[in-house]
Amino acid sequence: MVDVPAERFDELVADAMDSIPDELWNLADNVAVVVREGTPGSGLLGLYRGIPLTERDAGYTSVAPDRITIFRLPILNACRTEAEVVEQVRITVVHEVAHHFGIDDARLHELGWA
Repeated sequence: MVDVPAERFDELVADAMDSIPDELWNLADNVAVVVREGTPGSGLLGLYRGIPLTERDAGYTSVAPDRITIFRLPILNACRTEAEVVEQVRITVVHEVAHHFGIDDARLHELGWA
């Protein structure tokens, strides 16, 4: 397990978000990205909760934002170096953002983002 302070980890998540092309991120709607500590060894690096864009219809109004949670401790537990953390954060952010766009785990696995 590598030690990356919470502030630095937040920066890595922000950098990963910034790496998403504006043309794509501008299509995102009503979604928040948060960092939580999580449980080391849980295997859950990130979590998307919400209604994917592909499942929304005219009845989608006054709904709380979708939430993408990135779990710091499980990611740190899975990595040996800060460089690995940077890459894992990027993969996890892209993976969870993809769920917001309606892409399921099977397709993400095919694309190499699982």
